[in-house]
Amino acid sequence: MVLAAFFTGCSQSGPDGSPGQATGVVANADDEGQISYPYRIVTTCGMVTDIVAQVAGEHGKVDGLMGEGVDPHLYKPTRDDIAKLSEADVIIYSGLMLEGRMADTFAKMSRKGVAVFAVTELLQDDYLMEPEEFDGHWDPHVWNDVKAWISGVDAVAKALGEYDPTNADKYAANAATYNAELAKLDAYAKKSIATIPEKQRVLITAHDAFGYFSRAYEIKVMSAQGVTTMAEAAISDINKIVEFVVKNKVSAIFIENIVSDRNVKAIVEGANAQGHKLKIGGELYSDAMGPEGTYEGSYIGMVDHNITLITRKLGGEAPAKGLNGKLSHSE
Repeated sequence: MVLAAFFTGCSQSGPDGSPGQATGVVANADDEGQISYPYRIVTTCGMVTDIVAQVAGEHGKVDGLMGEGVDPHLYKPTRDDIAKLSEADVIIYSGLMLEGRMADTFAKMSRKGVAVFAVTELLQDDYLMEPEEFDGHWDPHVWNDVKAWISGVDAVAKALGEYDPTNADKYAANAATYNAELAKLDAYAKKSIATIPEKQRVLITAHDAFGYFSRAYEIKVMSAQGVTTMAEAAISDINKIVEFVVKNKVSAIFIENIVSDRNVKAIVEGANAQGHKLKIGGELYSDAMGPEGTYEGSYIGMVDHNITLITRKLGGEAPAKGLNGKLSHSE
């Protein structure tokens, strides 16, 4: 599983029909064609914003459009967003239709000469997951497999290095330093989830954002909604999960920070009505990070929170304050 190098030359099309990187463009430059620092980078969801900021360092000013609790599946750019995107030198988004309502906007910005690319655009097909209900499109939630996001960090470094060759080595060094921390996070996820007794190693959530997490860390995942939050959960799907929970004595299920807890509560009520005591284990960060300025408001903190909460609530062993001892809440 790797991210290939970004294409050079003209703008490329991504797998979701949105543009790839537009190269050969030097925006925010003086009369001699030199880049003026910090150049302007506009990003979409928090997970992308965080890794771009880590790689760009002092050379780029990163402005993320989507804050805490914002669902990127449903996000539609505002007039202010369009203005920010128009003034950007580089636009970086996640891709794979995660920001589906913004595809036309990205295409317009690319035609205007802005360098636009998707972090996930060149993930190889044999890595990507294609859920049956997603109509032939890839599952976009790749950040829930830390190794995939490590490759995304490398891809950002390569792309910024193409835009700003003078500082390419610095971007690569920043990426290497950050990825060393992500490697520790990936190891923590594998070790922690493995401590959950096998019969209890079942993660039930509001929508299907944890498919890559399931595959990477060997935990079964079920959800009331599909991959995109645009689709409503069917009563039959909720009833199937209730039956599974009762039969397998699942102890806890989880809500998400971007999705209504209505379906999760319906599952809890259905299980309790059949005499099985089921509780809500807590809130996971699925398609958006935690509050800005907090540990959980970083990519590492977001994933640390999810790993630690899932592990402890399903009967495994993990420190209450997480990998780095920084989690805001402990049991």
